Amino acid sequence: MIEASQFIDPAKSLGFDFWAGVPCSFLTPLINCAIADPDLTYISSANEGDAVAVASGAALAGHRTVAIMQNSGLGNAVSPLTSLNQVFRIPVLLIVTLRGEPGLADEPQHRLMGEITTGLLELMGIEWCWFPDNEADVENALSMAVAQMDKTGRPFAMVMKKGAVAACVLEPGPELVQRKTVETPARQHAVPQCPARSDVLRELVARTQQSETILIASTGFSGRELYAIEDRANHLYMVGSMGCASSLGLGLALLRPDKKIIVIDGDGAALMRLGNMATIGAYAGDNYYHLLLDNSMHESTGGQATVSTAVSFPAIASACGYRSVFDADQNSDLRGFLQSKAPAFMRVQTRQGVSADIPRPSLAPDAVARRLMGHMGVDAPWLVVSG
Repeated sequence: MIEASQFIDPAKSLGFDFWAGVPCSFLTPLINCAIADPDLTYISSANEGDAVAVASGAALAGHRTVAIMQNSGLGNAVSPLTSLNQVFRIPVLLIVTLRGEPGLADEPQHRLMGEITTGLLELMGIEWCWFPDNEADVENALSMAVAQMDKTGRPFAMVMKKGAVAACVLEPGPELVQRKTVETPARQHAVPQCPARSDVLRELVARTQQSETILIASTGFSGRELYAIEDRANHLYMVGSMGCASSLGLGLALLRPDKKIIVIDGDGAALMRLGNMATIGAYAGDNYYHLLLDNSMHESTGGQATVSTAVSFPAIASACGYRSVFDADQNSDLRGFLQSKAPAFMRVQTRQGVSADIPRPSLAPDAVARRLMGHMGVDAPWLVVSG
């Protein structure tokens, strides 16, 4: 058994300064120690997939990051691990507990995952080792993780058994204040001819400067249309990990306060990870802008309807603590949105339909990520990894 600081301090000396996760009783000492350390950022995520994505956004800023979770939540993280970290080559250190370890008594819901945790990591192509329970083994474990992540540009996992870390008292961390929305323009009346998604994106490109902004487009047609309008070095086109654009943007925004981070979301993607709006409202700073283009359908997969017509996204954003909230069915006021107090949210009702010949980005996802990092002046060991 080790003390939490015996892992966190050497990890911090290697540059691991950004942590995100979802609690597990095995992880309590690490979480408590990370929260109390003024040199670390700890984000309490709504689910494990968002923890991976927010840590990945921070990694795009050039930081070494950690995502921690119970193994039962590893299933929630499969999508970003396989379609975000894998294809964009973004390394994150995973600490995954081993609830339901074979041979040990545990709750019945942990039994199956306890049997398959390490096999699941291997199926995803994620190298792993046991979390060190002896101080003498910490440095070797961390060195192996760093070497593997820098070599491959992919996550590395440490699997933690029960009792690996001694108890650590939870000290009060920074208080999360519920912010009041300062601007909520009245919703306009719906009209038959709301703007096309491409028109809104074209206006957004025209109103943003490459040197000042980063645009992160959700998977599906949002990224492809943004690319078709203009391919810029400050653009990132998500190709998977549906719903994770907002959490990826949060991680990047927290570590790059000098850039205005604009997340271009879709209604289906936002609904998939709605809990992240609460995380954004609690943690995001004055450089986070969340633009939701709502056409009430999963357009890139055949036009199946979403339930967005029964949901008030602006009301949710306001309740979650976004400082400015906009809602538009026509004539989207992007200028007002981009000049408002952040974190800011804007929903624009867009009409359905897309060009039949819309292109896909010609650059591979990992090349797009490295282009963006280069544009931001980021230098990280794993930047040389490609393919």
